[in-house]
Amino acid sequence: MIFNSYINMDILETIVAKKRREVAQQKEAVPLEIMFNIGGTRLNRPVHSMRKSLGASATGIIAEFKRRSPSKGWLNPKANVKDIIPIYERAGASACSILTDSEFFGGSFSDLKNVRALVKLPLLRKDFIIDEYQLYQSRIMGADAILLIASALTKEECKKFALLAHQLELEVLLEIHDEKELAYFNENVDMVGVNNRNLGTFQTDTAVSFRIIECMKSEIGSGNDAPLFISESGLSDPEVVVKLREAGFRGFLIGETFMRSENLEAAIEKLKVQGFF
Repeated sequence: MIFNSYINMDILETIVAKKRREVAQQKEAVPLEIMFNIGGTRLNRPVHSMRKSLGASATGIIAEFKRRSPSKGWLNPKANVKDIIPIYERAGASACSILTDSEFFGGSFSDLKNVRALVKLPLLRKDFIIDEYQLYQSRIMGADAILLIASALTKEECKKFALLAHQLELEVLLEIHDEKELAYFNENVDMVGVNNRNLGTFQTDTAVSFRIIECMKSEIGSGNDAPLFISESGLSDPEVVVKLREAGFRGFLIGETFMRSENLEAAIEKLKVQGFF
């Protein structure tokens, strides 16, 4: 895959088109009935609340596992989820985000399934959810929460998927990139994430979070019962994270900073000294 070929295109549109074909093939190969027969007992496993974990945390760090990205190529092609996620947990992460998309992010279903047995941290399945089938997959694979990307869905799909997620005891992180996408918020959304990265161009700017936060507070609310606000992508400066927390964010998704490190424990220790953890 030549990632640079996507830079001047709408990357999200390319990914979603590929995802629709991929999910159609999965449904044909493993219909829901067969999926339930194979892994249905996992629907009864206990879940870990990402929202509660972030709400009780002094740092709100969501440590992400991804091997590559469409814009930057491979970050860490040999990364093993069984090695990295336990380090995240020991370091004090509040939750972990696991990329399960293969073609564009180098992830897999087995990454999520394998790490579920190793840690008690809440696990977010980060993928491009465009079909109810993926929600059942997520629950069976070991996710505690799923990501719904507003720009990849209709409002009706977002509402339907969020409702089903709650029926499956999965929490919902709704991802937005601008004020207009706040219209996707519904009563089954537990967390609202502002992606500082434009998924059409993959350009990143943390100013996006600061710009949207006041609108989020006024339209969604900011009390104890309101969804938690999360800032995603481009977070490498401790001072920016401190200012984001002061502005009202309670979760901070960090991936590339960790995944590019040759010595993860040393990188985390450095971030602790800088005030991330």
